[in-house]
Amino acid sequence: MLLGLWFAKNDNQVRGVMVVGASAILGLAIWLTVAFVQMRNAGNTDLMLFTYSVPWFAPLNICYSVGVDGISVVMILLSAVIVFTGTFASWQLEPMKKEYFLWFVLLSIGVFGFFISTDMFTMFMFYEVALIPMYLLIGVWGTGAKEYSAMKLTLMLMGGSALLIIGILAIYYFSGATTMEVNEIAALHNIPVHIQKIFFPFIFIGFGVLGALFPFHTWSPDGHASAPTAVSMLHAGVLMKLGGYGCFRIAMYLLPDAAQQLSWVFLILTTCSVVYGALSACVQTDLKYINAYSSVSHCGMVLFALLMLTRTAITGAVLQMLSHGLMTALFFACIGMIYHRAGTRDVRYLGGLMKIIPFLSVSYVVAGLANLGLPGFSGFVAEMTIFVGSFENGDTFHRVCTIIACTSIVVTAVYILRVVGKILYQKVPNPEFYKLHDATWDERLAIGGLIFCVAGLGMFPLFFQNIISEAVAPLIGHILNAAPIAAL
Repeated sequence: MLLGLWFAKNDNQVRGVMVVGASAILGLAIWLTVAFVQMRNAGNTDLMLFTYSVPWFAPLNICYSVGVDGISVVMILLSAVIVFTGTFASWQLEPMKKEYFLWFVLLSIGVFGFFISTDMFTMFMFYEVALIPMYLLIGVWGTGAKEYSAMKLTLMLMGGSALLIIGILAIYYFSGATTMEVNEIAALHNIPVHIQKIFFPFIFIGFGVLGALFPFHTWSPDGHASAPTAVSMLHAGVLMKLGGYGCFRIAMYLLPDAAQQLSWVFLILTTCSVVYGALSACVQTDLKYINAYSSVSHCGMVLFALLMLTRTAITGAVLQMLSHGLMTALFFACIGMIYHRAGTRDVRYLGGLMKIIPFLSVSYVVAGLANLGLPGFSGFVAEMTIFVGSFENGDTFHRVCTIIACTSIVVTAVYILRVVGKILYQKVPNPEFYKLHDATWDERLAIGGLIFCVAGLGMFPLFFQNIISEAVAPLIGHILNAAPIAAL
């Protein structure tokens, strides 16, 4: 795709390259999912499938190692859906369409590479590739205080990256491994407990910054609000999932004893994320800020569920990553299209849109109902799995945290229904709004695809739930059953 975009001469060629490329990626992701399920059904119980490894930098034992399990597969499928729909959501973007899509594709490459990597250093490299384009995509093509938002996002995420590289090198050094391959290091389990307790916060906070961990979340609302529509979709829908994925795959899996002993500290912070994000969304007047703080709450729920350390809760966490990625992409797509027409995202100046732009209005309602966890949509499946799994912990502390986190459901319903009632059904505040036109064919394609996925996951969740649960089982088993290594 990068090569095709490089040689594209005009906007039509750029669009053609993106449509062909995004369609091919989506097709390959679907093929990968089907092939993965067929191999599992045929009895292949290997931890990772479709593995490949080649030495990259011998002195540090760095290899280009890739492979997928059930968690990776659903994240790749999610990324492919968001890239495909984001392409059509950017159909009318101006200016510099070619340059925009070049950076958009580079960001996508980082995301896909991160999810398939099984070598820590390769994973970190793709993590950085995914972060760097965000600065230009927001700073050049964004809106509002875009330079400030882009710089704030970059500085905070790079700060998290600094913690990550320290933690990754510490894991490699203290494990005594001759490779940076994640599963081989986990099998060794050579890192003393006191070392694990030192470096677990480095890894968890480093990834947690991207996962909107309280109080390191402040970059997220500004970044979402200033980003162009498709970048917001990819950013909230996929990029923030790198945080939860990394926390589980690296911090908790490779430092299991510290994960058990220190989980209570981060559980308090993630509970704050869940409730604080929902309460903050209630007092916002900008549609993008409302959804941005909602994302803080929902991504906080991912980390919250991971720290509950039960198979059901962690399965719910991955389902939440999948569900939130789809419904927040739908939200940002609708918001961006409404803003493009009305010229404002302020709920105080919007009203009566249901009878003017019915397709976009109904789509916004669907996104809102999925966000508040209405049965039949993906949000309900994910949140119920999380809360049921969280209550499997019988102690008072975990159950109190679960009850507090459950209050976010009520708060979410408050701000979603308030906004829907205000912008869609109240009196039209501006006569100019009667001139607005509804979604175009490309916008309908993007939104229709996301609605299909949100409803499909909500009504037929067992297919993905089984894939995820089978992948979670050996990982959580390793975390809970790893015998502590005494301090040296």
